[in-house]
Amino acid sequence: MDLTHSQKKYLKKNLKRLSLDKIASNLNLSENEILQYLKKNWPKDKYQKLIRQNHQIPQIKEPFIARESFNFKSFFLQNWKALLFLTILTLGVYANNLKNAFLSDDIFGILENKNIGNLTYLLTNQPTMFLKPLFNFLIYKISGLNVIPFHLLNNFFHLGSVWLVFIIISFLATPLLAFFTAGIFAVHPLLTEGITWISGGPYSQYSFFLLLAFWLYLLARHRPYPFKLYFFSLLSFLLAMLTTEKAVVFPLMLLLFEFSFSQLRKNWKKLISYFALAFVWGILFITQGAIIGRISSLENQYYQTAGMENPLVQIPIAISSYLQLFLWPDKLTLYHSELTFSRNEYLLRFIIALIYLGTILWAYLKKNRFLFFSLTFFIVVLLPTLTPLKLGWVIAERYVYLASLGLILPVAWLLTKINEKTEGKKVAFIIFFILIAVLSTRTLIRNFDWKNQDNLWLSGAKTSPSSHQNHNNLGDLYARRGEYEKAVEEFKKAIELKSNYGDAYHNLANVYHQMGQDDLAEENYKKALEFNPNLWQSYQNLAAIYFTQKNFDLAKEFMEKAIKINPENIDLHINMGILYSNLGDKQKAKEEFEKALQIDPQNQKAQQQLELIK
Repeated sequence: MDLTHSQKKYLKKNLKRLSLDKIASNLNLSENEILQYLKKNWPKDKYQKLIRQNHQIPQIKEPFIARESFNFKSFFLQNWKALLFLTILTLGVYANNLKNAFLSDDIFGILENKNIGNLTYLLTNQPTMFLKPLFNFLIYKISGLNVIPFHLLNNFFHLGSVWLVFIIISFLATPLLAFFTAGIFAVHPLLTEGITWISGGPYSQYSFFLLLAFWLYLLARHRPYPFKLYFFSLLSFLLAMLTTEKAVVFPLMLLLFEFSFSQLRKNWKKLISYFALAFVWGILFITQGAIIGRISSLENQYYQTAGMENPLVQIPIAISSYLQLFLWPDKLTLYHSELTFSRNEYLLRFIIALIYLGTILWAYLKKNRFLFFSLTFFIVVLLPTLTPLKLGWVIAERYVYLASLGLILPVAWLLTKINEKTEGKKVAFIIFFILIAVLSTRTLIRNFDWKNQDNLWLSGAKTSPSSHQNHNNLGDLYARRGEYEKAVEEFKKAIELKSNYGDAYHNLANVYHQMGQDDLAEENYKKALEFNPNLWQSYQNLAAIYFTQKNFDLAKEFMEKAIKINPENIDLHINMGILYSNLGDKQKAKEEFEKALQIDPQNQKAQQQLELIK
């Protein structure tokens, strides 16, 4: 980096009378930055003479050595060009996601969520993780269901994380290492799912809060009165946990940092409050039934069987798959379903994972603190997703958003070494900008995959042929296009892959109904309810079939079951009212229309039906 004129003047004046660490502290620089400047601007013999005469001056090999002071104004003035570049790069590479549609979980969680504007419900429904619905509530109140602000929220959280990565690594090492790391982090396509997918946003959001908590913690370590900084660090950590339970590993991240750089004996007491906060929040999280709710959701919505993963299979596959996607991000997908491997393929993945873990051990034994910290950081952040409990997916790209820094750091460090070896030739920068161009292009393409449902499911068909969910979604795509035969084929494929897939049976029944084959529709609606008794839509559609057949009593029986499951659905009450009208019970019909109006007083259809029976 280049020093300012005043810094150069101060350095020239005081280099012979003050120690390097004192000069570095006074200039708000690291010793490494000063040595790099002198090496670049002094004759080689003069620089070597300085090193020999001042044997107390270390040639810093370990990148992470924190300075004792930080002045943001000075830092910004020195690095504003790098920060501007990172801002343009980050916002530019995600500019094409702003008009992407609500997809997958977004539809139920935002688009069709009748409680999105009910703040009391949002705060009490899941109080240990209310930040995501709170953000959705605020955006909804400001701009309704306009999709752009929802995307902007994720984009700006990602930008904030990029800035924090640059600031933190500049503080711990050099702006050059920070620039390379933040640049790759800004555009790597493996991170796209946690940014471009609105429902993946909690991963970029909690990462921002954890990076902020870490930054405040670093600042507090060297302040004489650090209470405020520790308080705000703990507050940021709490906000991260209120976003997702994955943030609970933050105390382990701090422990890893202090252990890696030999400061644990000095700073262990400072970690107690973080562990205590994580423990208290964890107790609340468990006692409020969040884990039970997660298992129920996986069973009822995703038809996953509760139980345990085999860690000897799960962990090698997860680690090797993330490494593969990091180095060659071509098979990016929402559904990583291709997890069945031959014996030789599994053995290869097991060896890759073993080499990775062995490299961590080697780095520890060789006292390569930077490599040990980076590679272990990747594992520590992923720990909540590597548990043998079946509480999530074996592989999901959003899981690796923050953990990816553990893989990016060694790449960035290698670029700085190339820069030192080829000083003046700009080889490292040429490699860096080629990497940025390639990774940015892949991210832009991946953003286009998330543009709408059709794009996402068609791209998934190429990468996830064994995904029952993707085949179900493809069936929906073809049904919307009126290509019913193709839709039937896709739904049957989904059922073949997941025999208890109630949603696929329901969707298959819908297509048969549209094709005029109500006998097959009836059969598949009942099959759907056999595997998922909570599918109120199947009860409703069966009632509609029986209503058409003028079997009003049977229609009433199934409509009552639908209303029992979903009592707040306006259309169900209106349809029930129409059914009672056909049964000649005008009083009960009136009651059903009035129930609909209690939910939505402005509902015109309910008002019209009520007028007809008066």
